[in-house]
Amino acid sequence: MEKKSGKYIWMALLILLILIWVKKDDISLVLNSRPSLESLQFTKQETAPNSQPKDESVQLTKLESVPEKKSVEASSVKNIVSEKRSIVVSSDEEININVFEKVHAAVVNIATTTLSVNFWRELVPSQGQGTGFIIDKRGYILTNNHVVENAQKIIVTLASGKKLSAALVGRDSTSDLAVIKISDETINDVAELGDSNALQVGQKALAIGNPFGLGHTLTTGIISALNRSITNENNTRIDDVIQTDAPINPGNSGGPLLNSSGEVIGINTSIFTTSGGYQGIGFAIPINRAKEIAAQLITSGKVARPWLGIYQAISVSELSGYLNFGIDNGLLIIQVIQGSPAYQAGLRGGDRMVIIGRYRLPIGGDIITAIDNNAISEENDIDRVLSKKKVGDKVNVKVFRDGRLLDVPVTLMEKP
Repeated sequence: MEKKSGKYIWMALLILLILIWVKKDDISLVLNSRPSLESLQFTKQETAPNSQPKDESVQLTKLESVPEKKSVEASSVKNIVSEKRSIVVSSDEEININVFEKVHAAVVNIATTTLSVNFWRELVPSQGQGTGFIIDKRGYILTNNHVVENAQKIIVTLASGKKLSAALVGRDSTSDLAVIKISDETINDVAELGDSNALQVGQKALAIGNPFGLGHTLTTGIISALNRSITNENNTRIDDVIQTDAPINPGNSGGPLLNSSGEVIGINTSIFTTSGGYQGIGFAIPINRAKEIAAQLITSGKVARPWLGIYQAISVSELSGYLNFGIDNGLLIIQVIQGSPAYQAGLRGGDRMVIIGRYRLPIGGDIITAIDNNAISEENDIDRVLSKKKVGDKVNVKVFRDGRLLDVPVTLMEKP
């Protein structure tokens, strides 16, 4: 028993020695928990009698105030905090800010009420929204025709939030433009109209409007393309429109498209979408065309458009597989309306019938190849050329007749 007890004692001592060896670092840490003066590196602080310490002596991370004493370091810290809080504004952001500040007060929200007949032949009011912008201090506002078309009531909300009733001055479904008017006694801001003829692809474009009724929303992008053609809600083709990727959504219609100077370069009118929302392709009517139309709507309430007076025409290329006209491209006149400019100038329609498949077609008329050196191959080409002309203008119509090319001067008249 004594041998076993001695054995156990030695084992206990051995375990104790092992534990002491393992914990030696912790014991040292306890014994040396306070650092020596030599181990510390303080910034030397030299003070003279009744003087304050120099500000380079301590670098504070937290400012502690001392009663009735001003520290130079406190000012230094405030400057650092101020610098950290400063906002950096890029030149592009400055353009966005400046344009919005310059123009937004001239942009208005337009709310309309229209009446429709339901299944039970009852009149049902429906609400619509859009955008417009003030173009004259007398209260004239330019917008889209489809925003105010058939509206029984028009309410305009100014940037200040003030609501005013508006009257329809005139509208034009062909260009999808309209002018309305509010009381001029509250008008202080007017949008500046620019020059859409000087636009370039890649130029910055900004839109202000009321998408989904969210007033005065600014979106930015670029001019993606020029001279596009679109078909409006009345199935009328509009040529030479501006394409932009500045986000445009329902409610933006009638609002201004702006350049970096805050000048209106177009009127946002429609988007290309497969979902009903914005997909990166929007269209705006050039402001130069809108100026002319707005002026006519204000002075006469309508737009006088020039007219050639050709009732029907068909592209020669569509008939080339059936008939030989002696020319490959042009527009075959089927019928000329009596008393029209074309009739008075001596242009000729078809004078004999041919049967092509199941169709009877008058042929023998003039084939228009160009108007003022603009090539003509389909009816839309005539509309495109005449959209840049005015009533009373004289145009040169080149026709192919009896195997010869002739120049026929035509004086344009107002379309009835």
